[in-house]
Amino acid sequence: MAIAAAGFTSCGNSGTPKANLKSDLDSLSYAIGLTQTQGLKEYLVERLNVDTTYMNDFIKGLNEGANAGDNKSKAAYYAGIQIGQQISNQMVKGINHELFGEDSTQTISLKNFMAAFVSGTTGKKGLMTLEQAQKLAQNKMQEIKTREMEKVYGPNKAEGEKFMAENAKKEGVKKLKSGVQYKVIKEGTGAIPADTSTVKVHYEGKTIDGNVFDSSYKRGEPITLRANQVIKGWTDALVHMPVGSVWEVYIPQELAYGEREQGTIKPFSPLIFKIELLEVTK
Repeated sequence: MAIAAAGFTSCGNSGTPKANLKSDLDSLSYAIGLTQTQGLKEYLVERLNVDTTYMNDFIKGLNEGANAGDNKSKAAYYAGIQIGQQISNQMVKGINHELFGEDSTQTISLKNFMAAFVSGTTGKKGLMTLEQAQKLAQNKMQEIKTREMEKVYGPNKAEGEKFMAENAKKEGVKKLKSGVQYKVIKEGTGAIPADTSTVKVHYEGKTIDGNVFDSSYKRGEPITLRANQVIKGWTDALVHMPVGSVWEVYIPQELAYGEREQGTIKPFSPLIFKIELLEVTK
């Protein structure tokens, strides 16, 4: 927000300044100040989570910031306040929601978060390098998210594992090294795509209870995609299929969407696809 101010007298840093419109510049300054507040209250409430009960405190901080001028010490302090509030109101809440969903009783450690944040900001040696932190954060977040989802969808995971184990014993079902199972409906004789190949396919996807969640057949036209830009189970099936083949493919949950919920597909769901490989386009 751009703020222009000139020619006003203040009754202190904690109160509302009193306007004194003696000149055109005074009037212009007042007018610009007022126009700059359009939508500000909504922004404070909706974006910055300011409780309007404490508007006097907001005005106090506003006056202190506006009157700080080029005081570098105060500028640094106010920047710290601003980023600290973003950590509290946005970062931590966002991380907690990603890890724990709607469970508000769980939270990351603010103490440890801030210890690392200060270390990284000041350049002081911390307990790990940035590269180590990035790798650990990615792995641990995945572990925690999976563990939390298992609490809710554990029965779904167990049911899926049971289905895959029983399905592997059925006549005509074969298994790839990855764990993907398939049954040949029609054997093709054409080229076998690489994982970087672009292929044209018809398909239908359903969950183990028979619910069809997607179908190119229903849309009336095949799709073209790159073999490695789909879920891992799809890629593994495609790189073993000759063109002209029609397979029924059974994909374990860890090679599908895992702990993620995808539309009507619940976390930890194995998926069944009818895949018809029409051609390798390049």
